[in-house]
Amino acid sequence: MVEARSKLRVESVHKTWDGVSMSTNSVASAAELEVIKQWLKKTAGLGESIEVEPHLPLFLKILGVLYWDSKSSLSITPAQVEVALLNSSLFEGITLASMPRIMKVSPSSDMSAI
Repeated sequence: MVEARSKLRVESVHKTWDGVSMSTNSVASAAELEVIKQWLKKTAGLGESIEVEPHLPLFLKILGVLYWDSKSSLSITPAQVEVALLNSSLFEGITLASMPRIMKVSPSSDMSAI
């Protein structure tokens, strides 16, 4: 990246089950992605068909969700929240990295934060 006179810095590189995961200090441009691809070909011995898919880590906090299931006296479950998110048109094309975590806002409240 220094030779390409880029401000992009690769902060970490990890081997994953299906490839390589790299963390950078900012979103890479098309030219910077090409430099990264060429570097991967040389150093990691990867073939010509390298697919680079930039991803931004995003975290979502949902407030004001009822803690108790309206159909029973039990609290809502992560599986119920996941089904609701996956069925929502707002979450089309979004993959959850893990199951949602449900936290009660306060001991005396019936609301939760996800």
